[in-house]
Amino acid sequence: MTTTPMRDRSTIMVLNGPNLNLLGRRQPEIYGTDTLADIEKLVAETAAPHGLTTDCRQSNHEGQLIDWIHEARERHAAVIINPAGYSHTSVALRDALATCDGLPIVEVHISNIHQRETFRHHSYVSALASGVIAGCGVQGYAFAVERVAALLTAARA
Repeated sequence: MTTTPMRDRSTIMVLNGPNLNLLGRRQPEIYGTDTLADIEKLVAETAAPHGLTTDCRQSNHEGQLIDWIHEARERHAAVIINPAGYSHTSVALRDALATCDGLPIVEVHISNIHQRETFRHHSYVSALASGVIAGCGVQGYAFAVERVAALLTAARA
């Protein structure tokens, strides 16, 4: 007999897509000098006053991100995702997020994708997201945590 794992109603999965492991070293004029470790610390500190924890992961591989989304739909309270370049190319990532019925999803982009190359103006993720934050630098991740906290509080009421 297979059992469904219990969903942790207090943990937010924070997913970062390709090349975000190079934050702080890659194109600082666009992405700033903060590292992925800095972002992970920021989201944990922002989540804590709300009684929330974070599970931060990064992969350059689309399939790995999809597997983690499948895990999040079963085990986590919400998903914050910076799909990076997959935002504009991955129907498969979009389809995985579509399986997260009722789970808050917030899409984050460090840069303002609408001020960049035309191909970056469309995101397959945005239509599924409870919110989209772009162009706020790494502070956008803190905004995303605050939004998730508000959505979770409203859902409990």
